[in-house]
Amino acid sequence: MTYMLEEIYEQPEAVGRTLAAERSRLAQVAAEIRRRDPALILIAARGTSDNAATYAKYLWAIKNGLPVALAAPAVTTLYQATPRLRDAVVVGISQSGESTDIVEVVRAARAQGAYTLAVTAGASSSLAAAADETALCHAGVERAVAATKTYTAQLAVLGLLSALLAGDDELLAALEAVPEAMAAVLRSADNIAERAERYRQIGACAVLGRGLNYCTAMEVALKIKETSYVVADPYSGADFQHGPIAIVEPGFPALLIAPPGRTGPDMGDLARKLHSRGAETIVFSSEADLLEAATVSVPLPAPVAPGLAGEAVSPLVYTVAGQLFAHALCVARGLDPDHPRGLKKVTLTL
Repeated sequence: MTYMLEEIYEQPEAVGRTLAAERSRLAQVAAEIRRRDPALILIAARGTSDNAATYAKYLWAIKNGLPVALAAPAVTTLYQATPRLRDAVVVGISQSGESTDIVEVVRAARAQGAYTLAVTAGASSSLAAAADETALCHAGVERAVAATKTYTAQLAVLGLLSALLAGDDELLAALEAVPEAMAAVLRSADNIAERAERYRQIGACAVLGRGLNYCTAMEVALKIKETSYVVADPYSGADFQHGPIAIVEPGFPALLIAPPGRTGPDMGDLARKLHSRGAETIVFSSEADLLEAATVSVPLPAPVAPGLAGEAVSPLVYTVAGQLFAHALCVARGLDPDHPRGLKKVTLTL
Protein backbone atom coordinates (compact mmCIF):
# COMPACT_ATOMS: atom_id res chain seq x y z
CA MET A 1 0.00 0.00 0.00
CA THR A 2 1.29 3.49 -0.82
CA TYR A 3 1.85 6.10 1.88
CA MET A 4 -0.84 8.25 0.26
CA LEU A 5 -3.44 5.50 0.50
CA GLU A 6 -2.45 4.66 4.07
CA GLU A 7 -2.92 8.30 5.02
CA ILE A 8 -6.27 8.52 3.25
CA TYR A 9 -7.39 5.63 5.45
CA GLU A 10 -6.10 7.36 8.60
CA GLN A 11 -8.47 10.32 8.18
CA PRO A 12 -11.40 9.20 10.38
CA GLU A 13 -9.04 8.87 13.34
CA ALA A 14 -7.15 12.07 12.50
CA VAL A 15 -10.34 14.13 12.30
CA GLY A 16 -11.71 12.56 15.49
CA ARG A 17 -8.48 13.33 17.38
CA THR A 18 -8.42 16.90 16.11
CA LEU A 19 -12.01 17.60 17.14
CA ALA A 20 -11.46 16.16 20.61
CA ALA A 21 -8.07 17.78 21.26
CA GLU A 22 -8.81 21.28 19.99
CA ARG A 23 -12.31 21.95 21.29
CA SER A 24 -11.23 23.63 24.54
CA ARG A 25 -8.55 25.75 22.87
CA LEU A 26 -10.85 26.85 20.06
CA ALA A 27 -13.57 27.74 22.54
CA GLN A 28 -11.12 30.29 23.96
CA VAL A 29 -10.25 31.53 20.46
CA ALA A 30 -13.96 31.90 19.69
CA ALA A 31 -14.48 33.91 22.87
CA GLU A 32 -11.65 36.26 21.94
CA ILE A 33 -12.99 36.73 18.41
CA ARG A 34 -16.43 37.56 19.79
CA ARG A 35 -14.86 40.03 22.22
CA ARG A 36 -12.99 41.80 19.44
CA ASP A 37 -15.95 41.77 17.01
CA PRO A 38 -13.64 42.04 13.98
CA ALA A 39 -14.55 43.93 10.83
CA LEU A 40 -12.75 41.33 8.71
CA ILE A 41 -11.22 37.87 8.78
CA LEU A 42 -8.13 37.59 6.57
CA ILE A 43 -6.71 34.14 5.82
CA ALA A 44 -3.21 33.53 4.46
CA ALA A 45 -2.46 30.11 2.93
CA ARG A 46 -0.91 28.36 -0.06
CA GLY A 47 -1.59 25.15 -1.98
CA THR A 48 -3.79 22.62 -0.22
CA SER A 49 -4.09 24.96 2.77
CA ASP A 50 -5.48 27.63 0.45
CA ASN A 51 -8.29 25.22 -0.42
CA ALA A 52 -9.01 24.89 3.29
CA ALA A 53 -9.09 28.69 3.46
CA THR A 54 -11.73 28.69 0.72
CA TYR A 55 -13.84 26.38 2.89
CA ALA A 56 -13.59 28.86 5.77
CA LYS A 57 -14.42 31.72 3.42
CA TYR A 58 -17.81 30.15 2.69
CA LEU A 59 -18.52 28.55 6.06
CA TRP A 60 -17.68 31.54 8.27
CA ALA A 61 -19.69 33.87 6.04
CA ILE A 62 -22.71 31.55 6.02
CA LYS A 63 -22.68 30.36 9.63
CA ASN A 64 -21.05 33.29 11.43
CA GLY A 65 -21.85 36.35 9.30
CA LEU A 66 -18.17 37.19 9.02
CA PRO A 67 -16.66 38.87 5.95
CA VAL A 68 -13.71 36.68 4.95
CA ALA A 69 -10.95 37.52 2.48
CA LEU A 70 -7.98 35.50 1.28
CA ALA A 71 -4.64 37.28 1.58
CA ALA A 72 -2.22 37.91 -1.27
CA PRO A 73 1.02 37.12 0.62
CA ALA A 74 3.25 38.74 -2.03
CA VAL A 75 1.80 42.11 -1.01
CA THR A 76 3.68 41.70 2.28
CA THR A 77 6.76 39.74 1.21
CA LEU A 78 7.59 41.16 -2.22
CA TYR A 79 6.04 44.62 -2.07
CA GLN A 80 6.55 45.27 1.67
CA ALA A 81 3.06 46.76 1.84
CA THR A 82 0.80 45.26 4.51
CA PRO A 83 -2.84 46.45 4.45
CA ARG A 84 -4.38 47.98 7.59
CA LEU A 85 -5.30 44.98 9.71
CA ARG A 86 -5.66 46.41 13.23
CA ASP A 87 -9.39 45.60 13.34
CA ALA A 88 -9.06 42.21 11.63
CA VAL A 89 -8.52 38.66 12.76
CA VAL A 90 -5.74 37.12 10.66
CA VAL A 91 -5.48 33.35 10.26
CA GLY A 92 -2.45 31.60 8.81
CA ILE A 93 -2.93 28.02 7.57
CA SER A 94 0.10 25.87 6.80
CA GLN A 95 0.54 22.13 7.25
CA SER A 96 4.20 22.46 8.21
CA GLY A 97 3.99 25.95 9.67
CA GLU A 98 7.14 26.85 7.76
CA SER A 99 5.72 28.57 4.66
CA THR A 100 7.76 31.77 4.75
CA ASP A 101 5.21 34.07 3.14
CA ILE A 102 2.35 32.87 5.37
CA VAL A 103 4.48 33.40 8.47
CA GLU A 104 5.34 36.94 7.35
CA VAL A 105 1.69 37.88 6.79
CA VAL A 106 0.77 36.70 10.30
CA ARG A 107 3.80 38.38 11.87
CA ALA A 108 3.06 41.71 10.16
CA ALA A 109 -0.61 41.57 11.16
CA ARG A 110 0.22 40.85 14.78
CA ALA A 111 2.63 43.78 14.84
CA GLN A 112 -0.29 46.02 13.87
CA GLY A 113 -2.39 44.73 16.75
CA ALA A 114 -4.51 42.20 14.87
CA TYR A 115 -5.50 39.01 16.67
CA THR A 116 -3.73 36.15 14.89
CA LEU A 117 -4.33 32.41 14.75
CA ALA A 118 -2.09 29.68 13.31
CA VAL A 119 -3.70 26.49 11.99
CA THR A 120 -0.90 23.96 11.58
CA ALA A 121 0.41 20.52 12.43
CA GLY A 122 3.67 22.08 13.60
CA ALA A 123 3.38 22.94 17.29
CA SER A 124 6.95 24.30 17.35
CA SER A 125 6.82 25.85 13.88
CA SER A 126 7.63 29.39 12.79
CA LEU A 127 3.94 30.03 12.15
CA ALA A 128 2.96 28.94 15.65
CA ALA A 129 5.62 31.24 17.09
CA ALA A 130 4.39 34.18 14.99
CA ALA A 131 0.71 33.94 16.02
CA ASP A 132 -1.15 34.83 19.21
CA GLU A 133 -2.78 31.40 19.31
CA THR A 134 -2.32 28.05 17.59
CA ALA A 135 -4.88 25.39 16.64
CA LEU A 136 -3.19 22.08 15.92
CA CYS A 137 -4.10 19.48 13.31
CA HIS A 138 -3.65 16.12 15.02
CA ALA A 139 -3.02 14.11 11.87
CA GLY A 140 0.36 12.63 12.76
CA VAL A 141 3.32 12.49 10.41
CA GLU A 142 2.32 12.72 6.75
CA ARG A 143 4.87 10.97 4.53
CA ALA A 144 3.21 11.28 1.12
CA VAL A 145 3.94 14.55 -0.66
CA ALA A 146 0.30 14.97 -1.66
CA ALA A 147 -1.52 16.15 1.47
CA THR A 148 -4.60 14.17 2.50
CA LYS A 149 -5.15 13.77 6.24
CA THR A 150 -3.62 17.15 7.07
CA TYR A 151 -6.14 18.82 4.75
CA THR A 152 -9.22 17.26 6.32
CA ALA A 153 -7.80 17.95 9.79
CA GLN A 154 -7.57 21.62 8.78
CA LEU A 155 -11.21 21.52 7.68
CA ALA A 156 -12.11 20.01 11.04
CA VAL A 157 -10.38 22.87 12.88
CA LEU A 158 -12.08 25.51 10.75
CA GLY A 159 -15.49 23.85 11.08
CA LEU A 160 -15.10 23.46 14.83
CA LEU A 161 -14.20 27.12 15.25
CA SER A 162 -17.28 28.10 13.23
CA ALA A 163 -19.56 25.94 15.39
CA LEU A 164 -18.11 27.31 18.63
CA LEU A 165 -18.33 30.90 17.42
CA ALA A 166 -21.99 30.41 16.55
CA GLY A 167 -22.89 28.24 19.54
CA ASP A 168 -24.26 25.84 16.93
CA ASP A 169 -24.98 22.45 18.53
CA GLU A 170 -26.27 21.01 15.24
CA LEU A 171 -23.00 21.76 13.49
CA LEU A 172 -21.02 20.35 16.43
CA ALA A 173 -23.03 17.13 16.25
CA ALA A 174 -22.54 16.94 12.49
CA LEU A 175 -18.78 17.30 12.93
CA GLU A 176 -18.77 14.51 15.50
CA ALA A 177 -20.50 12.25 12.95
CA VAL A 178 -17.94 12.94 10.21
CA PRO A 179 -15.39 10.21 11.10
CA GLU A 180 -17.97 7.43 10.65
CA ALA A 181 -19.13 8.96 7.34
CA MET A 182 -15.50 9.03 6.18
CA ALA A 183 -15.16 5.38 7.17
CA ALA A 184 -18.23 4.57 5.07
CA VAL A 185 -16.61 6.20 2.04
CA LEU A 186 -13.43 4.20 2.63
CA ARG A 187 -15.46 1.00 2.54
CA SER A 188 -16.35 1.84 -1.08
CA ALA A 189 -12.71 2.39 -2.12
CA ASP A 190 -12.66 -0.57 -4.53
CA ASN A 191 -15.75 0.70 -6.35
CA ILE A 192 -14.24 4.17 -6.68
CA ALA A 193 -11.01 2.66 -8.03
CA GLU A 194 -12.94 0.74 -10.68
CA ARG A 195 -14.57 3.96 -11.84
CA ALA A 196 -11.24 5.81 -11.98
CA GLU A 197 -9.68 3.07 -14.14
CA ARG A 198 -11.93 4.14 -17.03
CA TYR A 199 -10.13 7.50 -17.23
CA ARG A 200 -6.49 6.39 -17.10
CA GLN A 201 -5.77 7.82 -20.58
CA ILE A 202 -7.21 11.31 -20.10
CA GLY A 203 -5.08 14.41 -20.54
CA ALA A 204 -7.49 16.98 -19.11
CA CYS A 205 -10.68 17.26 -17.12
CA ALA A 206 -12.80 19.76 -15.20
CA VAL A 207 -13.69 19.37 -11.53
CA LEU A 208 -16.86 21.22 -10.56
CA GLY A 209 -18.37 22.15 -7.22
CA ARG A 210 -20.24 25.07 -5.77
CA GLY A 211 -20.67 26.93 -2.51
CA LEU A 212 -19.30 25.01 0.45
CA ASN A 213 -17.92 22.37 -1.91
CA TYR A 214 -16.06 24.68 -4.24
CA CYS A 215 -13.07 23.93 -1.99
CA THR A 216 -13.63 20.21 -2.63
CA ALA A 217 -13.47 20.73 -6.38
CA MET A 218 -10.25 22.71 -5.89
CA GLU A 219 -8.68 20.06 -3.66
CA VAL A 220 -9.65 17.09 -5.83
CA ALA A 221 -8.33 18.86 -8.92
CA LEU A 222 -5.06 19.58 -7.11
CA LYS A 223 -4.65 15.93 -6.11
CA ILE A 224 -5.25 14.81 -9.72
CA LYS A 225 -2.72 17.34 -11.03
CA GLU A 226 -0.11 16.50 -8.40
CA THR A 227 -0.26 12.74 -8.74
CA SER A 228 -1.47 11.99 -12.31
CA TYR A 229 -0.09 15.05 -14.15
CA VAL A 230 -3.50 15.61 -15.72
CA VAL A 231 -4.62 19.17 -16.47
CA ALA A 232 -7.49 19.18 -13.98
CA ASP A 233 -9.13 22.60 -13.75
CA PRO A 234 -11.46 23.35 -10.83
CA TYR A 235 -14.42 25.66 -11.28
CA SER A 236 -17.44 26.85 -9.43
CA GLY A 237 -20.39 25.26 -11.18
CA ALA A 238 -21.77 28.75 -11.79
CA ASP A 239 -18.50 30.20 -13.12
CA PHE A 240 -18.05 27.22 -15.43
CA GLN A 241 -21.18 28.22 -17.31
CA HIS A 242 -19.88 31.76 -17.83
CA GLY A 243 -17.39 30.75 -20.52
CA PRO A 244 -15.32 27.65 -19.67
CA ILE A 245 -18.18 25.32 -20.62
CA ALA A 246 -17.09 26.00 -24.22
CA ILE A 247 -14.27 23.47 -23.75
CA VAL A 248 -16.78 20.62 -23.38
CA GLU A 249 -17.02 18.28 -26.33
CA PRO A 250 -18.08 14.63 -26.60
CA GLY A 251 -15.98 12.50 -24.29
CA PHE A 252 -14.65 15.37 -22.18
CA PRO A 253 -14.45 14.27 -18.52
CA ALA A 254 -16.14 16.42 -15.89
CA LEU A 255 -16.16 15.46 -12.21
CA LEU A 256 -19.09 16.95 -10.30
CA ILE A 257 -19.08 17.24 -6.51
CA ALA A 258 -22.80 17.25 -5.82
CA PRO A 259 -23.99 16.60 -2.27
CA PRO A 260 -27.59 17.46 -1.39
CA GLY A 261 -28.20 20.95 -0.10
CA ARG A 262 -28.56 24.46 -1.43
CA THR A 263 -26.32 23.78 -4.43
CA GLY A 264 -27.78 20.36 -5.28
CA PRO A 265 -30.43 21.47 -7.83
CA ASP A 266 -27.95 23.67 -9.72
CA MET A 267 -25.34 20.91 -9.85
CA GLY A 268 -28.01 18.49 -11.07
CA ASP A 269 -28.97 20.88 -13.88
CA LEU A 270 -25.31 21.26 -14.81
CA ALA A 271 -24.77 17.50 -14.85
CA ARG A 272 -27.71 17.05 -17.20
CA LYS A 273 -26.51 19.89 -19.43
CA LEU A 274 -23.03 18.39 -19.70
CA HIS A 275 -24.43 14.91 -20.29
CA SER A 276 -26.56 16.25 -23.16
CA ARG A 277 -23.37 17.59 -24.77
CA GLY A 278 -21.77 14.16 -24.66
CA ALA A 279 -19.45 14.85 -21.74
CA GLU A 280 -18.23 12.05 -19.51
CA THR A 281 -19.92 13.11 -16.29
CA ILE A 282 -18.51 11.57 -13.11
CA VAL A 283 -20.97 12.53 -10.37
CA PHE A 284 -20.14 12.21 -6.66
CA SER A 285 -23.43 12.31 -4.73
CA SER A 286 -25.78 10.52 -2.36
CA GLU A 287 -28.85 11.64 -4.34
CA ALA A 288 -30.41 9.22 -6.84
CA ASP A 289 -31.63 11.96 -9.20
CA LEU A 290 -28.14 13.47 -9.41
CA LEU A 291 -26.50 10.09 -9.95
CA GLU A 292 -28.92 9.38 -12.80
CA ALA A 293 -27.36 12.28 -14.72
CA ALA A 294 -23.96 10.60 -14.62
CA THR A 295 -22.03 8.67 -17.20
CA VAL A 296 -20.24 7.19 -14.20
CA SER A 297 -21.76 7.53 -10.74
CA VAL A 298 -19.91 7.56 -7.43
CA PRO A 299 -22.56 6.90 -4.76
CA LEU A 300 -21.71 8.36 -1.35
CA PRO A 301 -23.30 8.11 2.11
CA ALA A 302 -26.36 10.14 3.02
CA PRO A 303 -25.68 13.44 4.84
CA VAL A 304 -24.65 13.07 8.47
CA ALA A 305 -27.28 15.65 9.48
CA PRO A 306 -30.28 17.33 7.84
CA GLY A 307 -30.15 20.78 6.30
CA LEU A 308 -27.27 23.19 6.40
CA ALA A 309 -25.35 21.35 9.13
CA GLY A 310 -25.00 18.29 6.92
CA GLU A 311 -24.00 20.36 3.92
CA ALA A 312 -21.47 22.31 6.00
CA VAL A 313 -19.47 19.20 6.85
CA SER A 314 -19.89 17.46 3.49
CA PRO A 315 -16.51 18.71 2.20
CA LEU A 316 -14.75 16.50 4.75
CA VAL A 317 -16.61 13.44 3.47
CA TYR A 318 -16.58 14.18 -0.25
CA THR A 319 -12.88 15.04 -0.21
CA VAL A 320 -12.12 11.46 0.88
CA ALA A 321 -13.94 10.11 -2.19
CA GLY A 322 -12.05 12.54 -4.42
CA GLN A 323 -8.73 11.52 -2.88
CA LEU A 324 -9.50 7.85 -3.50
CA PHE A 325 -10.38 8.65 -7.12
CA ALA A 326 -7.16 10.65 -7.61
CA HIS A 327 -5.02 7.92 -6.03
CA ALA A 328 -6.61 5.18 -8.14
CA LEU A 329 -6.22 7.24 -11.32
CA CYS A 330 -2.53 7.74 -10.55
CA VAL A 331 -1.94 4.04 -9.96
CA ALA A 332 -3.88 3.12 -13.12
CA ARG A 333 -1.54 5.41 -15.07
CA GLY A 334 1.48 3.55 -13.68
CA LEU A 335 2.70 6.48 -11.58
CA ASP A 336 3.95 6.83 -8.00
CA PRO A 337 1.54 8.92 -5.90
CA ASP A 338 4.03 9.26 -3.04
CA HIS A 339 6.72 11.03 -5.06
CA PRO A 340 5.18 13.42 -7.61
CA ARG A 341 7.81 14.83 -9.92
CA GLY A 342 9.21 18.23 -9.02
CA LEU A 343 7.45 18.44 -5.64
CA LYS A 344 8.63 18.46 -2.03
CA LYS A 345 6.68 18.08 1.20
CA VAL A 346 7.46 21.63 2.32
CA THR A 347 7.51 24.43 -0.26
CA LEU A 348 9.09 27.74 0.73
CA THR A 349 7.96 30.80 -1.22
CA LEU A 350 8.13 34.55 -0.72
